[in-house]
Amino acid sequence: MDSLAVILNAPGSLGLDVLPITDPGADDLVVEISHSGISTGTEKLFWTGQMPPFPGMGYPLVPGYEAAGEVVEAGPDTGFRVGERVFVPGASCYLGAHGLFGGAASRVVTKASRVSRIDSTLGAEGALLALAATARHAMAGPGKQVPDLIVGHGVLGRLLARLTVAAGAPAPTVWEIDPIRSQGAVGYEVMTPDADPRRNYNCIFDASGRSDLLDDLVRRIAKGGEIVLAGFYTQPLSFTFPPAFMKEARFRIAAEWASDDMVATRRLVESGALSLSDLITHRRPARLAAQAYATAFIDPACLKMILDWKAHA
Repeated sequence: MDSLAVILNAPGSLGLDVLPITDPGADDLVVEISHSGISTGTEKLFWTGQMPPFPGMGYPLVPGYEAAGEVVEAGPDTGFRVGERVFVPGASCYLGAHGLFGGAASRVVTKASRVSRIDSTLGAEGALLALAATARHAMAGPGKQVPDLIVGHGVLGRLLARLTVAAGAPAPTVWEIDPIRSQGAVGYEVMTPDADPRRNYNCIFDASGRSDLLDDLVRRIAKGGEIVLAGFYTQPLSFTFPPAFMKEARFRIAAEWASDDMVATRRLVESGALSLSDLITHRRPARLAAQAYATAFIDPACLKMILDWKAHA
C-alpha cells in the first residue's frame, strides 16, 4: 500500500508526495484519514528548524498528531470493525520518511491500541480531541487545580477555559494581547494583562508558550500559588528567586494527554458538556498543504487549520 502524505523535507520545505507504507498485521488498523489538524506549537518548530532534539526526529518527516478518519481494514486481533470512526494520534508506518508524528496523510497503518473510537457525527472536529485531552490532562487528577487565570486565548487556552466552566468551577480570567484572538469567549472574560488589577490568583495556567513571562506570573499569584506550564517552550525558562521565595510559588509542567484523558474527554464531548465548536477557523484541501501550513504558522487570525483529505484524489 501507499499513502499521499505531507512531507517536511527540511525546515521550510514542505509538500505532498506518495509514500509506501507498511503492511498491516493482526493487531493493526488501516485508517482512511478524512481530516488532520496543524499544530502551531510543535509542528511549527519542525517547520522553522527550531525544534530541540526529540526522540525519532529527523528529515524527511511526516508531521501531524491530530487526525480523524474511518477504519477500512481491521486485523483479527484489533477488536475494531470496518466503518468505525476513530481519532488517530499519528502513525509511524512510512517507508522512506520519519513518522513524527505521522498523521498528516490520506491513509495510515497503526496499532489498534493507539486509536480511539469517536462519534460518527464528529467531522473535522474529531481531529481536535488531542488538544482537548491535553487540556484535560493539565487539569485533572490528584492534587491538580483548575485555573483561575489562563494566559493565551488560542485553542488550548479556550479549551482550558471551557473545561473549567464545564467542571462547575468559577469562570477563569483569560489574558490575551491580540485583539483578534480576544474574541469568542463564552462564559468567561478575556482581557489584556494591563487591564487586570488582580494579584492573588491561586492557579495560573500558561498556554502561551512564551518563556519570558514567569516573573510577571509570580507577581500575580497568591502566597503558595501554582503556575502550570501548559505550553511547549524552546527557550530556557528562568525566574527571579526572591519574589518566588516570598510567595512560596509552586511550578508544574503539564505534558501530553494519556489514554484515560482521551476517554474522559470523548465522553465530555459526546455528552455535550464540552463543545469543540468555533475552534476551527481555517480549512484547506490537502492538495494545498504547503499554503495551509504557512497560513497556520504565520496568520495570527488562524486558531486551528484543518486539512481535508476526503477529496485528495
